[in-house]
Amino acid sequence: MLLPSCIRPSFRITTTTTFYKHSSHWRHHITPINHSRRLSVPTFINSASISTASSTTVEDHQPSVMAQDGSTPHHPLQVAKRLEKFKTTIFTQMSSLAIEHGAINLGQGFPNFDGPDFVKDVAIQAIKDGKNQYARGFGVPDLNSAIAARFHKDTGLTVDPEKEITVTSGCTEAIAATILGLINPGDEVIVFAPFYDSYEATLSMAGAKITCITLRPPDFSLPIEELKSKVSKNTRAILMNTPHNPTGKMFTREELDQIASLCIENDVLVFSDEVYDKLSFEMDHISIASLPGMYERTVTLNSLGKTFSLTGWKIGWAIAPTHLIWGVKQAHSYLTFATSTPMQYAAAAALRAPDSYYEELRKDYKAKKEILVEGLKSVGFNVYPSSGTYFVVVDHTPFGLPNDVAFCEYLIKEVGVVAIPTSVFYLDPSEGKNLVRFTFCKDEETLRSAVGRMKERLARK
Repeated sequence: MLLPSCIRPSFRITTTTTFYKHSSHWRHHITPINHSRRLSVPTFINSASISTASSTTVEDHQPSVMAQDGSTPHHPLQVAKRLEKFKTTIFTQMSSLAIEHGAINLGQGFPNFDGPDFVKDVAIQAIKDGKNQYARGFGVPDLNSAIAARFHKDTGLTVDPEKEITVTSGCTEAIAATILGLINPGDEVIVFAPFYDSYEATLSMAGAKITCITLRPPDFSLPIEELKSKVSKNTRAILMNTPHNPTGKMFTREELDQIASLCIENDVLVFSDEVYDKLSFEMDHISIASLPGMYERTVTLNSLGKTFSLTGWKIGWAIAPTHLIWGVKQAHSYLTFATSTPMQYAAAAALRAPDSYYEELRKDYKAKKEILVEGLKSVGFNVYPSSGTYFVVVDHTPFGLPNDVAFCEYLIKEVGVVAIPTSVFYLDPSEGKNLVRFTFCKDEETLRSAVGRMKERLARK
């Protein structure tokens, strides 16, 4: 099970899952805890202290704790049942393998360049000015006001910064606080696969019933008839993401209207993850909260990290009417209570950036996207359209590997480039076995180097 992760890092460790090398079902083979059971681990999953041998006893690799008599007994790792199916996040694994093999990391979505000085300078000054103690739980007033002003400019909606906004430690915490604060055990929540992996984990922690609707290539369009068949009076919420990670899809106005109509008809909430809203290339981003009748049933989730290349700051927020934000705020109070004080002041300055900043941001990312997309096509991938985010999904099957995990292992070890296997973003991993995700949030030299390696070392079969 995943707790808050971008790119969002989290820790998911289990000794009860058997992983099979080159299997698209590697994360879904569950076995009960048995202290004598042996754990099979593929060489691909080579994180922490786990051996890369084909079969390793769990006890052989437990952290040792010195006993009072000086001995070092081994204790099996323990994990709650709701976390048993989840393992170390794929982003952590890939980043570790990138370092181990000297590979260029086009997997995890963090920039390899720094955020703007005008934002960092405010954080530095805030630290020097002594703004280093706990902030107000739901956000420093200056940031809440800046969030409200930006939301009004983007959507036309006027929100009360003191009553309808909660600042969180990244958008992943905003997602967790929303789910834990508004979803009861047994509540049905609809998600669209592929999905950011914290969704399933956090919904599982809340005890939700997860109903999945798959968006399929080439355009990952919304299967509206399937959605109509799934939404009912028993549905508590739809959890959605636009622009969409990992596909880069942006939900169209028509699709959003259809979702809104079903939600109003069936009294369903929407949790809308919009962290990539400023990275839209082919069409304008639309917040579903801005549609008629939707603000009162929507929690809009966002963050600073993607737009300002400051993913390590972990500044996020939730916007919702008072009757919904109350639950979010309560959960947040008992998750992190408050978020980094000096970074909140800097985030306020960032959100007041002129429109020219966002225009330059999109221009810069469009150039990076073109380098990667054209490069991937020239290598031989089938590249699917990406209208937003800084991700591109491709079909890897021209290269003859049996599934996405096997392909990514080969790509790292033999080619020296990291991609993310998309099967981890599906309830049914087989649905993503032909797809892998690349990111272009890297400098142009890095992108060209990665493409060059693939052209030189990756052959179609």
